[in-house]
Amino acid sequence: MKSPHSRLMELILRLQQTLEDYIMQVETRHLHQEPELEKQRHSQATREQEVKLVQLMCQVVNLFQSGATSSLELQLDLSGDVGGGQQAQTSRQPDQLSHQLSDLKAAFNSNDLSNSGTDISALYKSIFRDITAYHGDKYDEEKNPSGFINLAISENKLCIDLMTERLSRGDMTSTDDALLQYADWRGHAFLREEVARFLTYYCKAPAQLDPENVVVLSGCCVVFSSLTMVLCDPGDAFLFPTPFYSGFTYASRLYSKVELIHVHLDSEITETNTHPFQLTVGMLEKALLEASLKGKKVKGLVLINPHNPLGDVYSQDSLKEYLEFAKRYNLHVIIDEIYMGTVFDESIPFPSVLSMESLPDPNRTHVIWGTSKEFGISGFRFGVLYTRNKEVASAMSAFGFLHSISGITQHKLCQLLRDREWIDNVFLPTNRSRLQAAHRYITKKLKALKIPFLNRGSGLFVWINLKEYLDPCTFEEELLLYRRFLDNKLLLSPGKSYMCKEPGWFRLTFSDKTLHLKVAMLRLTEALSEQKQYLAEKRMKDALRE
Repeated sequence: MKSPHSRLMELILRLQQTLEDYIMQVETRHLHQEPELEKQRHSQATREQEVKLVQLMCQVVNLFQSGATSSLELQLDLSGDVGGGQQAQTSRQPDQLSHQLSDLKAAFNSNDLSNSGTDISALYKSIFRDITAYHGDKYDEEKNPSGFINLAISENKLCIDLMTERLSRGDMTSTDDALLQYADWRGHAFLREEVARFLTYYCKAPAQLDPENVVVLSGCCVVFSSLTMVLCDPGDAFLFPTPFYSGFTYASRLYSKVELIHVHLDSEITETNTHPFQLTVGMLEKALLEASLKGKKVKGLVLINPHNPLGDVYSQDSLKEYLEFAKRYNLHVIIDEIYMGTVFDESIPFPSVLSMESLPDPNRTHVIWGTSKEFGISGFRFGVLYTRNKEVASAMSAFGFLHSISGITQHKLCQLLRDREWIDNVFLPTNRSRLQAAHRYITKKLKALKIPFLNRGSGLFVWINLKEYLDPCTFEEELLLYRRFLDNKLLLSPGKSYMCKEPGWFRLTFSDKTLHLKVAMLRLTEALSEQKQYLAEKRMKDALRE
């Protein structure tokens, strides 16, 4: 085995050579007036060099940090796998690249941060760099028509008009003394009672849900992260079918350091898999056995229903099978139902786990829900835990000390959730209709471009297959394609960020204004056209070499 010193020297030499190649590419591009095709070749070569630079720098960082921290490996191994495509990216300009390398240098030279602080800082920068760029350069049809269009983040922007009108009504305004003071860390009693009534009604629970089983915190990721803290010790693990929402990876690394064991799903249809990315109990059994043989302590299973990013809705029979599997091995089950209200295909029933007459293991079944997706109010930062386990509910309440919601926001949420007439007769029908129209528009465009996709009836996004545009079909090429979209001022979420085992999948959010979608699809078409041209030239070169 090579010594750390030898490995470091080898990495530095590789880094030096790559830097020299990169500088040569940039200088050549600036010194010569090139025809368009040559510019595109240089642009692609520069992108490839930038990817190598970041990977090598991350390896150097990891080597320096080895023995002190391990999460920086995320930047190398996962290329920023968390956060909906906001991965560790170099920018398109040399000065921005220098700035990024300076950030990496600071990550391991800081005298102010602890090892964990350094770890978190590097993780944050690697994940949210491109989203930060987006916030500073957002598309606006009048003020900034060349800005970024973000179809990476799953936000429902289709009913902002309805929500703005409802939130501006008189019943939303209150400055009652109790709202201006500290409240029960679990959430105000009036809100927990309304949440229990809301979930009883919309989840079709067989009996009234108990407000004492409700804990309210500032977002569903906070609920998940807090749950991992109270259910696990550092190093414990959860089974996680992949692909899955990347925010959970980030949340699991901030506090509890819980390991997420990936249960990889396949897109290929077989005798046992009747549809793409199907989860079976056999897969869970296999993953649990393999983890146990490696000495890992698996504490639970995490399910997302409706699914993010696939858009699948688990049937009640499938849910029961997964829950029975968990009971056999004394595993907790965390079920994220935040997309409950986004099922826009009325022929698809949504069976909430709260609708089941009897749960195999009610004391180890925990439901997460929030208003960010169906109501399009992610800025409210509202997440709910419903659990029958009194010990878990009590322990989770402690996190309200750090992650509670303001009293005034709790009042507004309570007024919103109790307005059943407006929700049933105005908001839900309009939201469903607009989701259907946006989904029709996007899928029609995808069909015209001959892009395969999963045609599902829930969620705010479509899971699309761009393998045809990768040669070879690797995650490195997926990253380059992602960056080509960035060059065209378009943000999509690459499959690697969802821990998908197959390169080439992307998540495309469609719950946006029609104009934004039209411009976004024009940019997508242009980027894919550039990629096709690049691949054709690359294949021609390879053929000539042979």
